[in-house]
Amino acid sequence: MRGLKVGFGDRLVMDGLDLDLYRGEVLGFVGASGAGKSVLTRSILGLLPKRAGRIEVYGVDVDTLSPAQRRRVERRWGVLFQQGALFSSLTVLQNIQAPMREHLDLSARLRDELAMLKIGLVGLPEDAAEKFPSELSGGMIKRAALARALALDPDLVFLDEPTSGLDPIGAAEFDELIATLQRTLGLTVFMVTHDLDSLYAVCDRVAVLGRGKVTAVGPIAELLRSTDPWINAYFHGKRGAERGAALQRGQAPARGG
Repeated sequence: MRGLKVGFGDRLVMDGLDLDLYRGEVLGFVGASGAGKSVLTRSILGLLPKRAGRIEVYGVDVDTLSPAQRRRVERRWGVLFQQGALFSSLTVLQNIQAPMREHLDLSARLRDELAMLKIGLVGLPEDAAEKFPSELSGGMIKRAALARALALDPDLVFLDEPTSGLDPIGAAEFDELIATLQRTLGLTVFMVTHDLDSLYAVCDRVAVLGRGKVTAVGPIAELLRSTDPWINAYFHGKRGAERGAALQRGQAPARGG
């Protein structure tokens, strides 16, 4: 992303934002509430129009793509939205099959087999396939939504607050799942989150959003040395102090440092 500007009415949420996501990494994206983290994700995906700037995916400016070319690019990424965003009238199996129906010419039997593979991949029991979202726990909804995001075997995955609403045990298990899938499938992950534990457990680098721009980006160990007031408060505040101290002692697992 270069010089990205996105806004609503007279307010610019992104004001000349620059950011790179490298192949094979997990990039965490943080910022204050309301700063525009989810807005950026939706802009990259084309769900919100940008006012200026350039977005390149796989080395290609997306504005130069024809509709057919754009669809081919979009088949290479998966998205887990906040709260899962599952279709409430469809079963888990049918939710996972939705991208397959849209993009692939497969028999019903093959769709069933592939969807069941994704259900197993994210750690859901087989009987979850016939359940509706209203019958699932919060953790199961997240896993079902992740299975749908992986339906087309993407190499780029966008995760919007993947552990929000989960208890600490469930959040830790989901972090472990993301890390395992990233390693085994070779995924590139763009993860919007406010969860410090997720940043330490999963991310190679972390980008910080402030004042419509990326104010800092790097491994957590590097950000811990920042003198920026917001970054300092975020990582060295009451909730971050213990994690930061453990990292400096070499006791905290941190992919980025």
